[in-house]
Amino acid sequence: MGDARVDQTEVVIAGGLAGIVAAYELSRDGRRLNVLADGRLINLSAAEGHPASVMDMSFANQALSAEYMVKNHSSLEKRVYAVPEELDKQVARMKLESMGVKIDRLTPEQERYLSSWSEGT
Repeated sequence: MGDARVDQTEVVIAGGLAGIVAAYELSRDGRRLNVLADGRLINLSAAEGHPASVMDMSFANQALSAEYMVKNHSSLEKRVYAVPEELDKQVARMKLESMGVKIDRLTPEQERYLSSWSEGT
């Protein structure tokens, strides 16, 4: 069971849920013990929702945002900021490039259309 230890002689019922939770009922007092991810760091050992291929973009956004704050600290107020759109797009471009994916660029006419409320639906 990894780093967590349960005296197996005290276990009355052992079960689990979705391969992440191990459930034990102790014989001496009937308490139930639920062990997540074998007692390891849950966000690392049971990270089913955010694979490394997604987390790398998150870390890149964090690193570029930190660099942005260092370079622009004198003009920034002390408040929460969203990631600057250009940095977010830069991370997306780098990720797609690393995967060998090429995307088209919008023509000036397409950009005007997308930013206009006078055409389309």
